[in-house]
Amino acid sequence: MFSWLANAWRVPELRRRVLFTAGVLSVYRLGSWIPAPGIDQAAIQNYFSGAGGGGVLNLLNLFSGSALSRFSLFALGIMPYVTASIILQLLTVVIPTLERLQKEGEAGYAKINQYTRYLTVVLAAAQSTGYAFLFKRQGALPNVNAGKLLIIVLTLTGGTALLMWMGEMITKRGIGNGISLLIFASILAYAPTGINAWINGSTTERLFFPLVALGVVVAVVFVQEGQRRIPVQYARRQLGNRQTTGGSTYMPLRVNMAGVIPVIFAAAILALPATIGSFVPAWNGWVTRNFQFTSWPYLLTEAILIVLFTYFYTSVQFNPVDQADNLRKNNGYIPGIRPGPPTAAYLDRVLQRLTLPGSLFLATVAVAPSIFIAYFGFSQATSRALGGTSVLIVVGVALDTMRQMESQMMMRHYEGFLR
Repeated sequence: MFSWLANAWRVPELRRRVLFTAGVLSVYRLGSWIPAPGIDQAAIQNYFSGAGGGGVLNLLNLFSGSALSRFSLFALGIMPYVTASIILQLLTVVIPTLERLQKEGEAGYAKINQYTRYLTVVLAAAQSTGYAFLFKRQGALPNVNAGKLLIIVLTLTGGTALLMWMGEMITKRGIGNGISLLIFASILAYAPTGINAWINGSTTERLFFPLVALGVVVAVVFVQEGQRRIPVQYARRQLGNRQTTGGSTYMPLRVNMAGVIPVIFAAAILALPATIGSFVPAWNGWVTRNFQFTSWPYLLTEAILIVLFTYFYTSVQFNPVDQADNLRKNNGYIPGIRPGPPTAAYLDRVLQRLTLPGSLFLATVAVAPSIFIAYFGFSQATSRALGGTSVLIVVGVALDTMRQMESQMMMRHYEGFLR
Protein backbone atom coordinates (compact mmCIF):
# COMPACT_ATOMS: atom_id res chain seq x y z
CA MET A 1 0.00 0.00 0.00
CA PHE A 2 2.79 2.44 0.91
CA SER A 3 4.63 1.74 -2.35
CA TRP A 4 1.37 2.36 -4.22
CA LEU A 5 0.93 5.71 -2.46
CA ALA A 6 4.55 6.61 -3.27
CA ASN A 7 3.98 5.75 -6.95
CA ALA A 8 0.79 7.82 -6.97
CA TRP A 9 2.66 10.82 -5.55
CA ARG A 10 5.34 10.54 -8.27
CA VAL A 11 2.80 11.09 -11.06
CA PRO A 12 2.64 14.91 -11.57
CA GLU A 13 -0.95 14.98 -12.88
CA LEU A 14 -2.24 12.69 -10.14
CA ARG A 15 -0.38 14.71 -7.51
CA ARG A 16 -1.96 17.94 -8.80
CA ARG A 17 -5.41 16.38 -8.74
CA VAL A 18 -5.00 15.12 -5.18
CA LEU A 19 -3.69 18.48 -3.95
CA PHE A 20 -6.50 20.34 -5.72
CA THR A 21 -9.10 18.06 -4.12
CA ALA A 22 -7.52 18.50 -0.68
CA GLY A 23 -7.45 22.29 -1.13
CA VAL A 24 -11.13 22.51 -2.09
CA LEU A 25 -12.16 20.26 0.82
CA SER A 26 -10.12 22.47 3.17
CA VAL A 27 -11.99 25.56 1.95
CA TYR A 28 -15.25 23.69 2.50
CA ARG A 29 -14.34 22.85 6.09
CA LEU A 30 -13.22 26.45 6.71
CA GLY A 31 -16.56 27.78 5.46
CA SER A 32 -18.35 25.38 7.81
CA TRP A 33 -16.92 27.31 10.77
CA ILE A 34 -17.73 30.85 9.55
CA PRO A 35 -21.16 31.85 10.97
CA ALA A 36 -23.81 33.45 8.83
CA PRO A 37 -24.29 37.19 9.48
CA GLY A 38 -26.73 38.34 12.14
CA ILE A 39 -27.07 35.10 14.13
CA ASP A 40 -26.41 34.23 17.75
CA GLN A 41 -24.21 31.13 17.44
CA ALA A 42 -24.40 30.35 21.17
CA ALA A 43 -28.21 30.26 20.99
CA ILE A 44 -28.05 27.91 17.98
CA GLN A 45 -25.64 25.61 19.81
CA ASN A 46 -27.93 25.57 22.87
CA TYR A 47 -30.89 24.66 20.67
CA PHE A 48 -29.03 21.69 19.13
CA SER A 49 -27.65 20.51 22.46
CA GLY A 50 -31.20 20.43 23.84
CA ALA A 51 -34.29 18.66 22.57
CA GLY A 52 -34.32 20.57 19.29
CA GLY A 53 -31.25 18.84 17.87
CA GLY A 54 -32.74 15.37 17.69
CA GLY A 55 -34.35 13.30 14.97
CA VAL A 56 -34.14 14.29 11.33
CA LEU A 57 -32.43 17.59 12.17
CA ASN A 58 -29.54 15.64 13.66
CA LEU A 59 -29.23 13.56 10.47
CA LEU A 60 -29.19 16.71 8.33
CA ASN A 61 -26.56 18.17 10.67
CA LEU A 62 -24.49 15.03 10.03
CA PHE A 63 -24.63 15.51 6.25
CA SER A 64 -23.51 19.14 6.67
CA GLY A 65 -20.54 18.23 8.88
CA SER A 66 -22.01 20.04 11.94
CA ALA A 67 -22.28 23.25 9.89
CA LEU A 68 -26.05 23.37 10.52
CA SER A 69 -25.55 23.37 14.30
CA ARG A 70 -23.26 26.41 13.85
CA PHE A 71 -25.58 27.98 11.23
CA SER A 72 -22.49 28.73 9.17
CA LEU A 73 -22.11 29.73 5.51
CA PHE A 74 -22.39 26.09 4.42
CA ALA A 75 -25.15 25.17 6.89
CA LEU A 76 -27.28 23.56 4.17
CA GLY A 77 -24.38 21.48 2.89
CA ILE A 78 -24.68 19.95 -0.56
CA MET A 79 -28.01 18.22 0.15
CA PRO A 80 -30.16 20.65 -1.91
CA TYR A 81 -28.08 19.74 -4.97
CA VAL A 82 -28.43 16.02 -4.23
CA THR A 83 -32.19 16.40 -3.85
CA ALA A 84 -32.43 18.42 -7.07
CA SER A 85 -30.41 15.80 -8.97
CA ILE A 86 -32.66 13.02 -7.74
CA ILE A 87 -35.80 14.97 -8.65
CA LEU A 88 -34.53 15.66 -12.19
CA GLN A 89 -33.56 12.01 -12.68
CA LEU A 90 -37.01 10.90 -11.60
CA LEU A 91 -38.71 13.49 -13.79
CA THR A 92 -36.91 12.19 -16.89
CA VAL A 93 -39.17 9.13 -16.66
CA VAL A 94 -42.43 11.10 -16.76
CA ILE A 95 -41.51 14.19 -18.82
CA PRO A 96 -40.82 13.40 -22.51
CA THR A 97 -38.77 16.57 -23.04
CA LEU A 98 -36.28 15.61 -20.35
CA GLU A 99 -36.17 12.04 -21.68
CA ARG A 100 -35.26 13.35 -25.14
CA LEU A 101 -32.56 15.56 -23.62
CA GLN A 102 -31.11 12.56 -21.81
CA LYS A 103 -30.75 10.71 -25.12
CA GLU A 104 -29.04 13.63 -26.89
CA GLY A 105 -25.65 12.92 -25.34
CA GLU A 106 -23.36 15.59 -23.90
CA ALA A 107 -25.49 18.55 -25.03
CA GLY A 108 -28.59 17.09 -23.42
CA TYR A 109 -26.79 16.30 -20.17
CA ALA A 110 -25.43 19.86 -20.06
CA LYS A 111 -28.99 21.19 -20.34
CA ILE A 112 -30.22 18.86 -17.59
CA ASN A 113 -27.31 19.95 -15.37
CA GLN A 114 -28.35 23.56 -15.92
CA TYR A 115 -31.91 22.76 -14.82
CA THR A 116 -30.45 20.94 -11.78
CA ARG A 117 -28.51 24.07 -10.77
CA TYR A 118 -31.63 26.24 -11.02
CA LEU A 119 -33.66 23.77 -8.96
CA THR A 120 -30.83 23.60 -6.39
CA VAL A 121 -31.01 27.36 -5.83
CA VAL A 122 -34.81 27.19 -5.40
CA LEU A 123 -34.59 24.30 -2.93
CA ALA A 124 -31.76 25.98 -1.01
CA ALA A 125 -33.77 29.20 -0.71
CA ALA A 126 -36.84 27.30 0.54
CA GLN A 127 -34.81 25.20 2.98
CA SER A 128 -32.87 28.15 4.40
CA THR A 129 -36.14 30.07 4.85
CA GLY A 130 -37.61 27.11 6.73
CA TYR A 131 -34.57 26.84 9.00
CA ALA A 132 -34.56 30.57 9.69
CA PHE A 133 -38.24 30.60 10.71
CA LEU A 134 -37.82 27.40 12.74
CA PHE A 135 -34.86 28.72 14.74
CA LYS A 136 -36.47 32.14 15.16
CA ARG A 137 -39.68 30.61 16.51
CA GLN A 138 -37.70 28.42 18.92
CA GLY A 139 -35.80 31.47 20.23
CA ALA A 140 -32.46 30.41 18.71
CA LEU A 141 -32.35 33.57 16.57
CA PRO A 142 -33.15 36.41 18.97
CA ASN A 143 -33.51 40.01 17.77
CA VAL A 144 -33.77 39.03 14.12
CA ASN A 145 -35.99 41.19 11.90
CA ALA A 146 -37.14 40.72 8.30
CA GLY A 147 -34.02 42.33 6.86
CA LYS A 148 -31.67 40.04 8.79
CA LEU A 149 -33.77 37.02 7.83
CA LEU A 150 -33.40 37.97 4.16
CA ILE A 151 -29.62 38.30 4.57
CA ILE A 152 -29.44 34.88 6.27
CA VAL A 153 -31.49 33.24 3.48
CA LEU A 154 -29.34 34.84 0.75
CA THR A 155 -26.13 33.83 2.55
CA LEU A 156 -27.12 30.19 3.00
CA THR A 157 -28.42 29.95 -0.58
CA GLY A 158 -25.19 31.49 -1.90
CA GLY A 159 -23.18 29.04 0.22
CA THR A 160 -24.99 26.09 -1.34
CA ALA A 161 -24.41 27.50 -4.84
CA LEU A 162 -20.69 27.87 -4.02
CA LEU A 163 -20.54 24.28 -2.75
CA MET A 164 -22.22 23.10 -5.95
CA TRP A 165 -19.51 24.84 -8.01
CA MET A 166 -16.76 23.44 -5.77
CA GLY A 167 -18.10 19.92 -6.20
CA GLU A 168 -18.15 20.28 -9.98
CA MET A 169 -14.58 21.59 -9.92
CA ILE A 170 -13.43 18.55 -7.92
CA THR A 171 -15.09 16.25 -10.47
CA LYS A 172 -13.46 18.11 -13.36
CA ARG A 173 -9.98 18.87 -11.98
CA GLY A 174 -9.62 16.63 -8.93
CA ILE A 175 -10.01 12.97 -7.97
CA GLY A 176 -13.37 11.28 -7.56
CA ASN A 177 -16.91 12.60 -7.65
CA GLY A 178 -16.93 16.07 -6.10
CA ILE A 179 -20.44 15.99 -4.64
CA SER A 180 -19.84 12.59 -3.03
CA LEU A 181 -16.50 13.75 -1.59
CA LEU A 182 -18.16 16.79 0.00
CA ILE A 183 -20.63 14.49 1.79
CA PHE A 184 -17.73 12.17 2.63
CA ALA A 185 -15.80 15.06 4.23
CA SER A 186 -18.91 16.14 6.18
CA ILE A 187 -19.37 12.70 7.72
CA LEU A 188 -15.69 12.37 8.60
CA ALA A 189 -15.80 15.82 10.24
CA TYR A 190 -18.67 14.60 12.43
CA ALA A 191 -16.85 11.37 13.38
CA PRO A 192 -14.86 12.85 16.35
CA THR A 193 -18.18 13.78 17.98
CA GLY A 194 -19.33 10.19 17.67
CA ILE A 195 -16.04 8.78 18.98
CA ASN A 196 -16.17 11.11 21.98
CA ALA A 197 -19.76 10.07 22.72
CA TRP A 198 -18.76 6.39 22.43
CA ILE A 199 -15.85 6.84 24.88
CA ASN A 200 -18.12 8.59 27.38
CA GLY A 201 -21.08 6.28 26.79
CA SER A 202 -22.45 3.40 28.78
CA THR A 203 -20.58 0.15 29.35
CA THR A 204 -22.82 -1.70 26.89
CA GLU A 205 -22.14 0.90 24.24
CA ARG A 206 -18.38 0.83 24.77
CA LEU A 207 -18.25 -2.97 24.59
CA PHE A 208 -20.64 -3.79 21.77
CA PHE A 209 -20.48 -0.79 19.43
CA PRO A 210 -17.04 -1.71 17.90
CA LEU A 211 -18.40 -5.17 17.05
CA VAL A 212 -21.56 -3.67 15.52
CA ALA A 213 -19.54 -1.12 13.53
CA LEU A 214 -17.16 -3.80 12.22
CA GLY A 215 -20.06 -6.00 11.19
CA VAL A 216 -21.70 -3.07 9.35
CA VAL A 217 -18.47 -2.25 7.49
CA VAL A 218 -18.02 -5.86 6.37
CA ALA A 219 -21.67 -6.09 5.28
CA VAL A 220 -21.49 -2.78 3.38
CA VAL A 221 -18.35 -3.80 1.47
CA PHE A 222 -19.85 -7.23 0.71
CA VAL A 223 -23.13 -5.81 -0.63
CA GLN A 224 -21.58 -2.81 -2.43
CA GLU A 225 -19.13 -5.05 -4.30
CA GLY A 226 -21.65 -7.85 -4.92
CA GLN A 227 -22.79 -8.28 -8.51
CA ARG A 228 -24.46 -10.78 -10.81
CA ARG A 229 -22.50 -11.28 -14.02
CA ILE A 230 -24.75 -11.95 -17.01
CA PRO A 231 -22.77 -13.69 -19.81
CA VAL A 232 -22.96 -11.91 -23.18
CA GLN A 233 -21.83 -13.34 -26.53
CA TYR A 234 -21.10 -11.16 -29.58
CA ALA A 235 -21.37 -12.60 -33.08
CA ARG A 236 -19.09 -11.69 -35.97
CA ARG A 237 -20.01 -8.52 -37.87
CA GLN A 238 -19.21 -7.26 -41.36
CA LEU A 239 -18.27 -3.55 -41.29
CA GLY A 240 -17.51 -2.56 -44.91
CA ASN A 241 -14.57 -4.64 -46.07
CA ARG A 242 -13.60 -5.57 -42.53
CA GLN A 243 -15.03 -8.40 -40.49
CA THR A 244 -14.96 -8.06 -36.71
CA THR A 245 -14.36 -11.11 -34.58
CA GLY A 246 -16.95 -12.14 -32.04
CA GLY A 247 -16.22 -12.52 -28.37
CA SER A 248 -17.70 -13.17 -24.96
CA THR A 249 -17.96 -10.83 -22.01
CA TYR A 250 -20.39 -10.22 -19.18
CA MET A 251 -22.88 -7.58 -18.06
CA PRO A 252 -22.40 -6.76 -14.34
CA LEU A 253 -25.61 -6.14 -12.39
CA ARG A 254 -24.89 -4.83 -8.90
CA VAL A 255 -26.88 -5.95 -5.87
CA ASN A 256 -27.18 -2.35 -4.70
CA MET A 257 -27.37 -0.44 -7.96
CA ALA A 258 -29.10 2.57 -6.36
CA GLY A 259 -26.28 3.26 -3.88
CA VAL A 260 -27.18 5.47 -0.95
CA ILE A 261 -29.63 7.64 -2.92
CA PRO A 262 -32.81 5.96 -1.54
CA VAL A 263 -31.65 6.55 2.05
CA ILE A 264 -30.96 10.23 1.38
CA PHE A 265 -34.22 10.69 -0.51
CA ALA A 266 -36.25 9.01 2.26
CA ALA A 267 -34.58 11.27 4.84
CA ALA A 268 -35.46 14.31 2.71
CA ILE A 269 -39.11 13.21 2.44
CA LEU A 270 -39.37 12.60 6.18
CA ALA A 271 -37.83 16.02 6.84
CA LEU A 272 -40.69 17.74 4.98
CA PRO A 273 -43.22 17.60 7.88
CA ALA A 274 -40.77 19.34 10.21
CA THR A 275 -40.08 22.00 7.57
CA ILE A 276 -43.81 22.57 7.00
CA GLY A 277 -44.36 22.65 10.76
CA SER A 278 -41.88 25.52 11.04
CA PHE A 279 -44.21 27.64 8.87
CA VAL A 280 -47.45 26.41 10.52
CA PRO A 281 -47.00 26.43 14.33
CA ALA A 282 -50.30 24.62 14.85
CA TRP A 283 -48.79 21.53 13.21
CA ASN A 284 -45.73 21.39 15.47
CA GLY A 285 -47.46 19.26 18.10
CA TRP A 286 -48.74 16.76 15.53
CA VAL A 287 -45.29 16.52 13.89
CA THR A 288 -43.61 15.97 17.27
CA ARG A 289 -46.04 13.20 18.19
CA ASN A 290 -45.98 11.31 14.90
CA PHE A 291 -42.44 11.88 13.61
CA GLN A 292 -40.27 10.82 16.54
CA PHE A 293 -37.30 9.17 14.83
CA THR A 294 -37.29 6.24 17.33
CA SER A 295 -41.00 5.41 17.02
CA TRP A 296 -42.06 2.31 15.10
CA PRO A 297 -44.42 4.21 12.70
CA TYR A 298 -41.50 6.47 11.72
CA LEU A 299 -39.08 3.54 11.30
CA LEU A 300 -41.57 1.48 9.28
CA THR A 301 -42.36 4.47 7.06
CA GLU A 302 -38.65 5.08 6.49
CA ALA A 303 -38.00 1.41 5.66
CA ILE A 304 -40.93 1.23 3.22
CA LEU A 305 -39.87 4.46 1.51
CA ILE A 306 -36.30 3.17 1.13
CA VAL A 307 -37.48 -0.12 -0.43
CA LEU A 308 -39.81 1.71 -2.84
CA PHE A 309 -37.21 4.30 -3.80
CA THR A 310 -34.61 1.56 -4.34
CA TYR A 311 -36.83 -0.22 -6.86
CA PHE A 312 -37.84 3.03 -8.54
CA TYR A 313 -34.33 4.50 -8.74
CA THR A 314 -32.89 1.20 -9.99
CA SER A 315 -35.48 1.12 -12.78
CA VAL A 316 -34.47 4.67 -13.71
CA GLN A 317 -30.75 3.82 -13.71
CA PHE A 318 -31.06 0.52 -15.60
CA ASN A 319 -33.70 0.10 -18.31
CA PRO A 320 -33.88 -3.58 -19.42
CA VAL A 321 -35.61 -2.66 -22.70
CA ASP A 322 -32.86 -0.20 -23.67
CA GLN A 323 -30.14 -2.69 -22.66
CA ALA A 324 -31.74 -5.45 -24.74
CA ASP A 325 -32.01 -3.02 -27.66
CA ASN A 326 -28.33 -2.08 -27.40
CA LEU A 327 -27.31 -5.73 -27.32
CA ARG A 328 -29.36 -6.50 -30.42
CA LYS A 329 -27.95 -3.51 -32.33
CA ASN A 330 -24.38 -4.64 -31.53
CA ASN A 331 -25.02 -8.28 -32.51
CA GLY A 332 -24.88 -9.35 -28.89
CA TYR A 333 -27.04 -11.88 -27.10
CA ILE A 334 -27.31 -13.75 -23.82
CA PRO A 335 -26.70 -17.48 -24.36
CA GLY A 336 -29.96 -19.40 -24.14
CA ILE A 337 -32.11 -16.24 -24.37
CA ARG A 338 -33.59 -14.94 -27.63
CA PRO A 339 -32.71 -11.30 -28.53
CA GLY A 340 -35.31 -8.55 -28.14
CA PRO A 341 -38.26 -8.74 -25.71
CA PRO A 342 -37.21 -12.13 -24.19
CA THR A 343 -33.82 -10.61 -23.28
CA ALA A 344 -35.51 -7.56 -21.73
CA ALA A 345 -37.84 -9.81 -19.71
CA TYR A 346 -34.89 -11.92 -18.52
CA LEU A 347 -32.88 -8.86 -17.46
CA ASP A 348 -35.90 -7.40 -15.68
CA ARG A 349 -36.49 -10.67 -13.80
CA VAL A 350 -32.86 -10.89 -12.69
CA LEU A 351 -32.86 -7.22 -11.69
CA GLN A 352 -36.00 -7.59 -9.57
CA ARG A 353 -34.45 -10.52 -7.70
CA LEU A 354 -31.23 -8.61 -7.08
CA THR A 355 -32.95 -5.41 -5.98
CA LEU A 356 -34.97 -7.07 -3.20
CA PRO A 357 -32.01 -8.02 -0.96
CA GLY A 358 -30.30 -4.74 -1.81
CA SER A 359 -33.34 -2.68 -0.78
CA LEU A 360 -33.83 -4.67 2.43
CA PHE A 361 -30.15 -4.18 3.27
CA LEU A 362 -30.44 -0.40 2.76
CA ALA A 363 -33.57 -0.25 4.93
CA THR A 364 -31.87 -2.25 7.70
CA VAL A 365 -28.76 -0.07 7.61
CA ALA A 366 -30.86 3.12 7.75
CA VAL A 367 -33.11 2.15 10.69
CA ALA A 368 -30.43 0.35 12.73
CA PRO A 369 -29.05 3.53 14.44
CA SER A 370 -32.53 4.52 15.67
CA ILE A 371 -33.14 1.00 17.02
CA PHE A 372 -29.80 1.00 18.87
CA ILE A 373 -30.62 4.44 20.33
CA ALA A 374 -34.11 3.44 21.48
CA TYR A 375 -33.55 -0.11 22.75
CA PHE A 376 -29.84 -0.64 23.47
CA GLY A 377 -28.90 2.59 25.20
CA PHE A 378 -26.55 3.85 22.49
CA SER A 379 -26.09 7.63 22.36
CA GLN A 380 -27.54 9.49 19.41
CA ALA A 381 -24.19 11.09 18.49
CA THR A 382 -22.43 7.71 18.31
CA SER A 383 -25.13 5.96 16.28
CA ARG A 384 -25.53 8.81 13.79
CA ALA A 385 -21.82 9.59 13.29
CA LEU A 386 -20.61 5.98 13.14
CA GLY A 387 -23.82 4.21 12.21
CA GLY A 388 -24.96 2.34 9.10
CA THR A 389 -25.83 5.26 6.82
CA SER A 390 -22.53 7.02 7.54
CA VAL A 391 -20.51 3.86 6.94
CA LEU A 392 -22.46 3.15 3.75
CA ILE A 393 -21.61 6.57 2.31
CA VAL A 394 -17.99 6.62 3.50
CA VAL A 395 -17.17 3.12 2.25
CA GLY A 396 -18.95 3.66 -1.09
CA VAL A 397 -17.21 6.97 -1.80
CA ALA A 398 -13.83 5.60 -0.68
CA LEU A 399 -14.13 2.59 -3.00
CA ASP A 400 -15.17 4.76 -5.97
CA THR A 401 -12.30 7.20 -5.38
CA MET A 402 -9.81 4.35 -5.06
CA ARG A 403 -11.05 2.91 -8.36
CA GLN A 404 -10.45 6.24 -10.11
CA MET A 405 -6.96 6.50 -8.68
CA GLU A 406 -6.39 2.87 -9.66
CA SER A 407 -7.33 3.60 -13.27
CA GLN A 408 -5.01 6.63 -13.32
CA MET A 409 -2.17 4.44 -12.02
CA MET A 410 -2.81 1.61 -14.47
CA MET A 411 -2.78 4.06 -17.38
CA ARG A 412 0.80 4.90 -16.43
CA HIS A 413 1.86 1.23 -16.06
CA TYR A 414 2.11 1.32 -12.28
CA GLU A 415 0.92 -1.59 -10.21
CA GLY A 416 -2.45 -0.78 -8.66
CA PHE A 417 -3.71 -1.06 -5.10
CA LEU A 418 -7.08 -2.79 -5.53
CA ARG A 419 -6.65 -6.49 -6.30
